Amino acid sequence: MTDSFSRREFLGVSGAAVTALAVPVSVDTSAPAVHIPKAARPAAISSSNGLGAVARAMEAVMAGEDTLDAAVEGVKIQELDPTDMSVGYGGLPNEEGVVQLDASCMHGPSKRAGAVAALEGIKTPSEIARLVLKYTDHIMLVGEGAKRFALSYGYEEEDLMTPASRERWLRWRANRGAHDDWLDVEDDDPLGQRPTGTINLNVVNAAGDVSSITTTSGLAWKIPGRAGDSPIIGAGQYTDNAIGAAGSTGRGESNIMVCGAFLTVEFMRQGMAPTDACRATLQRVMALTEPRLLHPDGRPRFSLNFYAVNKAGDFGGAGLYPGRFAAHDGRDAAHHDLAYFYERQ
Repeated sequence: MTDSFSRREFLGVSGAAVTALAVPVSVDTSAPAVHIPKAARPAAISSSNGLGAVARAMEAVMAGEDTLDAAVEGVKIQELDPTDMSVGYGGLPNEEGVVQLDASCMHGPSKRAGAVAALEGIKTPSEIARLVLKYTDHIMLVGEGAKRFALSYGYEEEDLMTPASRERWLRWRANRGAHDDWLDVEDDDPLGQRPTGTINLNVVNAAGDVSSITTTSGLAWKIPGRAGDSPIIGAGQYTDNAIGAAGSTGRGESNIMVCGAFLTVEFMRQGMAPTDACRATLQRVMALTEPRLLHPDGRPRFSLNFYAVNKAGDFGGAGLYPGRFAAHDGRDAAHHDLAYFYERQ
């Protein structure tokens, strides 16, 4: 349910009454109405793997830290966790066995953004994206240049593969083709379920300042150099300090096609509640999806989720399929169900 109201409700008079009284009403139709909520309470929303992240971020916000710094500290939990194979250290590599990380962030109060793509050898791309935001006149650095930039700030190049992630890659390489030079090995991970994963985190404090960040190791076994939506401002995440923030996880290419995070914030600008805004963006995604990416019954062959918070601290999320998101409402952190369009089969 949205929290917007109509001009008729604002005037407190029905159309019939207006006609009966013959009161002329001047209506400006030059632009759509803009709904700007007032700050009400601090909140944080993240993808399902971000329960610890929203707790860490809200702890920092409650201590008076900036919302972007709080968000970075939150997502670093996953970036540094070797058991999360979708983010940072231990993330699954590209098809050549190289881990390439992406991240982007936006800081509402300063209206600035930063991003890195195809970053190798640095565990915390969220911190490097923040450095781009704070110290350069650029927005995105990529590949070798992004790594040199990180090294110039004292970061050390490290091997991002763990024994577990290397084993996953070796099994994929061995089983990827029936006629290649690699012998098949037993694999308990269905190759049809291509691993994906990301963490998005959006934060608002009691003053109504908003920030967002998304970080990922990207699609497992991707073509080297591929960047998904996570480092793209307006796709992987987006912030407007007057309205709120949004971000996503899932198939990046489908999100890039609709500038999904930006579009979700724009829907909130029009007065939609966060969940409704996420659903509306997914409807746009489905309208622009190629037939090859659909099952015969019309259901998408991929997953995509959006998460959003407005300036008032209201939050919500939606996905193509059932799932959960993590959120902190200023009192405690908990998982919530996504709104969704299709049942899994």
